[in-house]
Amino acid sequence: MDKHFTQALKVLKTPKDIIRWAVSQFHEADLYFGHGTDNAWDEARYLVTYALNLPWSVADEWLDTQLTAIERKQVLKLIKKRIKKRLPAPYITGEAWFCGLPFFVDQRVLIPRSPVGELIDKDFYPWRHGQVNRVLDLCCGSGCIGIAAAYQYPDAEVVLSDLSDDALAVAETNLDVHALWERAELIKSDLFNEVAGRFDLILTNPPYVDQEDMDALPKEYRHEPRMALAAGDDGLDLVRNILKKAADYMNEDALLIVEVGNSWVHMEEAFPMVPFTWVEFERGGHGVFVMTRAELLQYQDAF
Repeated sequence: MDKHFTQALKVLKTPKDIIRWAVSQFHEADLYFGHGTDNAWDEARYLVTYALNLPWSVADEWLDTQLTAIERKQVLKLIKKRIKKRLPAPYITGEAWFCGLPFFVDQRVLIPRSPVGELIDKDFYPWRHGQVNRVLDLCCGSGCIGIAAAYQYPDAEVVLSDLSDDALAVAETNLDVHALWERAELIKSDLFNEVAGRFDLILTNPPYVDQEDMDALPKEYRHEPRMALAAGDDGLDLVRNILKKAADYMNEDALLIVEVGNSWVHMEEAFPMVPFTWVEFERGGHGVFVMTRAELLQYQDAF
């Protein structure tokens, strides 16, 4: 591998050369893509443009320009790190994008990728009714969901909550970056334990990976905090608690949005009498359901 990089440093001259070569190396190393990109070409382009301080969408003619030896070394260093350590690209760059917004990330938090972002962009149509004055991002991690909601609802107060001190530290950084402290609150809480008041939107991407999926995770995902992923044999350890208590923290017309990913199958098995509303996404993703306060109260005994 090192010999490959030494040779590449000598013969590859342009960003396009390096992107093409990196794609081949990524395929040979059998990398997994799922943290902002879903293919080797986009991943390589992202790392190359980042290393050169260029936007990802830079015009193609720029990719044919000659690089200096220092620039080539800089770019190849990131590509080598991606291959040798199997680190997801956002952990290498320290940056991830969600709802068109940049977020600082490191290995203390999950890399933002929730399909809930599409719901935020669409103002939760067709389910949301009434004014949004308070939003809760439960199990907030990096804070990306709550912060994106704060942009969508510029007059709303947003509460971001997590049990992990590490996650809260990253969320704090992102609140600083986006200058939202005037209407945002960050609290440490085991689900609802330290949460006060009622909300118009409760958005949560809790740990939901079942044991079978945890055992089969690609190496890239094993760099993410286990605490943010694993949730028991069926992936529902936290979700059950959320369903039991959420109604107590919701206003009359409020919505609860929960992501459970592949564990949607276990949801259907565990609560066969509950007609969950599963969201269909245009941009990809699955395993997100929407519930009103009235529905939560109606099926309270089932939870």
